Amino acid sequence: MKFSTSLSTLLILLPLASSVLGATIPIRASDLARRQDDGDNNNQDEQAALEEQAALDEQAAADEQAAADEQNADEQNADEQNADEQAAADEQNADEQAADEQAADEQAADEQAADEQNADEQNADEQNADEQAADEQAADEQAADEEQAAADEQAAEDEDPQVSLTLDPAVIAPGFAQDGQDPPVDGQVASLTSTNNFINFCLTEPDLPLTNGEQIVTGSCNPAPIGIIPAVENMTSAKFVNPPNGATLPAETAFTIELAIENLITGNFVNAQQNYFAAPQQLQDGVILGHSHVVVELLDDGLEQTTPTDPQVFAFFKGLNAPAEGGILTADVEEGLPAGDYRLCSINTSSNHQPVIVPVAQHGALDDCVYFTLEDGAAADDAAADDAAADDAAADDAAADDAAADEEQAAADEQNNDNNN
Repeated sequence: MKFSTSLSTLLILLPLASSVLGATIPIRASDLARRQDDGDNNNQDEQAALEEQAALDEQAAADEQAAADEQNADEQNADEQNADEQAAADEQNADEQAADEQAADEQAADEQAADEQNADEQNADEQNADEQAADEQAADEQAADEEQAAADEQAAEDEDPQVSLTLDPAVIAPGFAQDGQDPPVDGQVASLTSTNNFINFCLTEPDLPLTNGEQIVTGSCNPAPIGIIPAVENMTSAKFVNPPNGATLPAETAFTIELAIENLITGNFVNAQQNYFAAPQQLQDGVILGHSHVVVELLDDGLEQTTPTDPQVFAFFKGLNAPAEGGILTADVEEGLPAGDYRLCSINTSSNHQPVIVPVAQHGALDDCVYFTLEDGAAADDAAADDAAADDAAADDAAADDAAADEEQAAADEQNNDNNN
């Protein structure tokens, strides 16, 4: 652009220079024409040059403009690309921000859930602690109740001597501490002694089991006391009515054993497998509570036998568990017995099967025994035996009536005494 301006100025100044020079220097027509031609040629060249230069300038300007446009386009593309990238970045940033916000929300939700869970767990722990405290309190209360119940029970036991494990001094028999040898008597042995009523006596035989209510055939030690002993006027007595002593009966034929009994309230028996000898003897109205038994033994050596029999061997045994009727206990030998000589005995016992205990050593027999014979083809019975049995029964009935009258009179007298008092 600067080159083009200089050329124009030169073309303007050239005629002026020529005018000046022409005024001073004469110019020939041919020179002038030549010069004119040269000037024209020069002008043409200059014009061409100018045009060329203008074209070059225009081309340069166009190229420059094209380059600028291209650059601008590139810049615009770059700007657009940058804008796209910025938009993508912004979008990515927005997505990341949204993701961060979502993550933050999720984290906040997780934290809230964790807080809620912790709160729930804390509440559960507190509830468990409360429940545990309640359980402990309940356990303490139960322990206190049990302790109080045990104390009450112990107090009750202390008050009730029948369940207490302590021996009441009121029942200690001081005579048990004496061995009976003051003064000594010839042939008399010393008694065992005790100052506590022999309550731990079975510890002296540690190898023996306690009787404990069982029938122990190998031996045992019974810790139960003897119990209540009746007065002498209430000692038990018994007598066989049938068969009469010395009777002869048919063998293999049914017969009924009859036993007259006094001063035993019969029909009282306990479980012999669980309560054998397991309680003291008891009385009712001064009379022993109990029952009886009958046992028949074969005499191998006949009625004249003098050797003891074997207690483990017997021909017939029966517990008379029913109450006596009219003072008579009965047992049916339903199939009879083989021919032979026999001994029939009673076994009168207290309720727990121990032999009846009476208050004095010198007393009549508490049980009865008779001897009889069973023969093949023997008569149903001797008429004399029948008469004797009838007489005995009548006598027993009369005795029973007398006893009943005496008891009635005694009751009436007692009632009169009570009324007078």
